Amino acid sequence: MRQRKKAKRAAAYLAVSAGAALLLSGCGSQYQVLDPAGPVAKTELHLIVMSALLMLIVIIPVLILFFYILYRYRDKPNNTAPYEPNHQDSKVLEIVWWGIPILIVAILGAYTIKTTFILTKPPTNTTPITVEVTSMDWKWLFQYPGSHIATVNYLDVPVGVPIQFVLTSNAPMNSFWVPRLGGQEYTMPGMAMRLWLQASYPGKYYGHGANFTGRGFSHTTFYVYAKPMPQFKQWVQSVKASAKPLTMTEYKKLNVPGIVGNLTFSSYPKNVFYNTVMNDGGKYMSSTMDSMMAIGKKASTSNMSGMPGMSNTSGSSK
Repeated sequence: MRQRKKAKRAAAYLAVSAGAALLLSGCGSQYQVLDPAGPVAKTELHLIVMSALLMLIVIIPVLILFFYILYRYRDKPNNTAPYEPNHQDSKVLEIVWWGIPILIVAILGAYTIKTTFILTKPPTNTTPITVEVTSMDWKWLFQYPGSHIATVNYLDVPVGVPIQFVLTSNAPMNSFWVPRLGGQEYTMPGMAMRLWLQASYPGKYYGHGANFTGRGFSHTTFYVYAKPMPQFKQWVQSVKASAKPLTMTEYKKLNVPGIVGNLTFSSYPKNVFYNTVMNDGGKYMSSTMDSMMAIGKKASTSNMSGMPGMSNTSGSSK
């Protein structure tokens, strides 16, 4: 009797927890990952859905068996469940609980590999627009090599055209992410990573740095404004005509940790992105490595000083 009450309580608890999760899920903001607005995001959503369905093949039968076993083998008078103390194994069950997971992993792995390779390069039937992205503390710099303009914390893109992002960092490593357009890609000092995205519809799309980067992390947001090609070209011309140029002095100010709003520039210093990857990024990595080595050396010295035969100074042991 007591076991039956415990089983009922467990079932009720699971039902209440599941219901609360469903109710609370509707209280938050829109799930942008589940609302794709471009071909990359749609392909990734298909992968998420397929992965979830494959997992349900295992989860649903396990949950059904769980409640069945609680009910079928509960402690009660005159229990008719078979008692087999000498049971050793079952070939059928072994095949089921090993074969099904192996098959699921194989299907999921093959589909994931295929999808990943499809998304490595933009389609060849359309010439992509290149945007060079530099993550800073705590802002984003976007450069358009084709038109030689730059923006900070926002970018405009044409609808239906692949955007080839080339990403680096002039600060700690970050992660560039526009949830409704596709997955994220790291920005790292001294490296140029690649990611292509495309907007299928006009709109304003939220973007964020998905890697924690310190005090101003919550401000590393930006927006992607997708508009028809004629409007995009008009925007480019208006930026060239009315915005001020990004000088090297202004660039160095941007590189200082801090928070700024949206900025627009009609031009930028030549090879500034290349120099960031080859020089500034390399210097940042070098200083970081030096700091890590100094910390490691200090820790090593501290640990060794307590060992027999080792002195607390750099001189020889006595």
